[in-house]
Amino acid sequence: MRELNCRGLACPAPVLQTKECLEKEHPALIKVIVDNEASKQNVSRFLESRNFEVTVHQDGGDFSVTGKGKGEAAPVVTPVELTDGEKKRIMVMVATDRLGRGDDELGGKLMVNFIKTLKEMDDELWRLVLVNNGVKLTIDGSPVLADLKALEESGVMILVCGTCLDHFHLLDKKQVGETTNMLDIVTAMQLADKVINI
Repeated sequence: MRELNCRGLACPAPVLQTKECLEKEHPALIKVIVDNEASKQNVSRFLESRNFEVTVHQDGGDFSVTGKGKGEAAPVVTPVELTDGEKKRIMVMVATDRLGRGDDELGGKLMVNFIKTLKEMDDELWRLVLVNNGVKLTIDGSPVLADLKALEESGVMILVCGTCLDHFHLLDKKQVGETTNMLDIVTAMQLADKVINI
């Protein structure tokens, strides 16, 4: 078994170390030790995406994420050209819980209107990524929680920054979306035809 000690590392470092180990050493069994919830979730999801069977054991503040290979590793996703007639893949990255600068109350109302109107993009809206204060839109009491859940149910993948949730102590309060890391966000940027930053 290959063991990686990633204690004390913030995401995406544990995921990047795991990725590097898999690509260079191709272990059939790997254990990654992390000390925060965001890293536990991100390493688990990354190993699952590479076709590993994942188990997690908690010992105090540490998490041991063990991945057992199930055969062929899943292929690395690379950007694909769209053919004529295919819908564009638009990624919207939201880094705040209010829109614009100046009056915060107005900014909050504008953000609510923005999220509620995103559905008008139809199936061109491919990913919605929430970072920094934007993660606060995914918790209980958020005025757009129902709208975000509706977007997710319609097929939009919502990625919520785990490091940001951890920073604001909101990991256990997230109600919608998938906890993610910077590697996933950068990969999504590569695959998107267009990235809109808010």
